[in-house]
Amino acid sequence: MRLLDVGKSVTNAVLKRVGRTRARMQERRPLPVDVLESDEAYLVVFDAPGTRASDVQVRYVDGEVRVRIDRFRDFYDGFEMVIPGRGLALDGKTTLPEDAMVDPDAATATLTDRGTLEIEVPKVDGNAPTAPAHETEEAEIESVDDE
Repeated sequence: MRLLDVGKSVTNAVLKRVGRTRARMQERRPLPVDVLESDEAYLVVFDAPGTRASDVQVRYVDGEVRVRIDRFRDFYDGFEMVIPGRGLALDGKTTLPEDAMVDPDAATATLTDRGTLEIEVPKVDGNAPTAPAHETEEAEIESVDDE
């Protein structure tokens, strides 16, 4: 083995280790999220680049919108992975305001072309026979639509 080959091998090993470390760090941090409010609903927006609708699970539990993304890396003909730096198992959650009156069973989730996951949780009339968001039981948003 030539010295150049040894150097290349060491460099590749270091790059892969750095990439894996970056991926693990990304997986430990929660997904960035915004919560917006209109008269009719709350809109929860998570960053979800490189995600397909089939990769996403969305749940509503005790006033929290929870997201789990298990994404996969695409394979590219003629290319070899040098630095595997993107996290594959990502989580995020956010709490709706304590006084929010919502219907989590009517919530919808959309994965946009911009790489965001938008979850719309409709509000209910304050006179409706329902509990505040933090007293509502668990609900699973059945499907995520692609925009």
